[in-house]
Amino acid sequence: MGQLKRFLAEQLGDDVRYVPSSYDVVGSRGGAVAIVEFPEGAPDHVKLAVAEAIMRVNKHVRVVLEKASERKGVFRLREYRVIAGSGSTEVIHVEHGVKLKLDPTKVYFSPREATERLRVARQVRPGEFVMVMFAGVGPYALMIAAVQPGVKGVVAIELNPLAYEYMVENVRLNKVEGKVIPVLGDVKVAARGWYGMCDRVVMPLPKGAHMFLDRAFQCLKPEGGVIHFYHWAPEGDLYSEAFALLEREAVLRGMRVKLLDARIVSEYAPRVYKVCIDARVLPE
Repeated sequence: MGQLKRFLAEQLGDDVRYVPSSYDVVGSRGGAVAIVEFPEGAPDHVKLAVAEAIMRVNKHVRVVLEKASERKGVFRLREYRVIAGSGSTEVIHVEHGVKLKLDPTKVYFSPREATERLRVARQVRPGEFVMVMFAGVGPYALMIAAVQPGVKGVVAIELNPLAYEYMVENVRLNKVEGKVIPVLGDVKVAARGWYGMCDRVVMPLPKGAHMFLDRAFQCLKPEGGVIHFYHWAPEGDLYSEAFALLEREAVLRGMRVKLLDARIVSEYAPRVYKVCIDARVLPE
């Protein structure tokens, strides 16, 4: 039984079954937003009890939001409903020392992937030039610049104008101007400016990143480099499709791929997971 369920078991009785086992907190001690996903049919009194419990446990949470839709649209946003609290949903989220200003109701951001962002950043070597596609408010790019100050540069491309504005501000907040290069635009077009220049490409989009693999390969230097490719896969076969997509693109370009690592990043849906393939691309 999760912490919330234990906390509310006596108060809610049988209705405790509607209490979620986890929730997200976006923000820091200066102010935060909690985001909760309830099972279908959860009554309003359970939602209010959960929200009040979250605010008692997390004194810095000023608003509790319920997920009211799936992610949709080109910007991967969802609708929310305020359950408790009030005030602005704009926060500064601190992740391994990196400051990220954002509004989780208006831009895509997953606090659950902090460990994954740190894992990728730790692989970057001094002198590398890195491309981050679908960069959002900049969490991957800023983490790379923080963990590897010797990086030559990190180009971060984002389509959502508001997320791009937050990323520009976050570059200033973290004092990495000139190191992280925010770019507003569609990866299919904007990436062309860095063809043949990158040692590493990060593609943190679970659904649809495969449609941009051609751009990722073209961004790599002629001698190759590393691609962190994110994909979604069913529980019974986590990695074969993702690796096959990388291999197919490599063959088309007279290259080959070597598997460096394959791992589950997070649960995307029941029995469906966001996975990452780390692959080195080499000339044939």
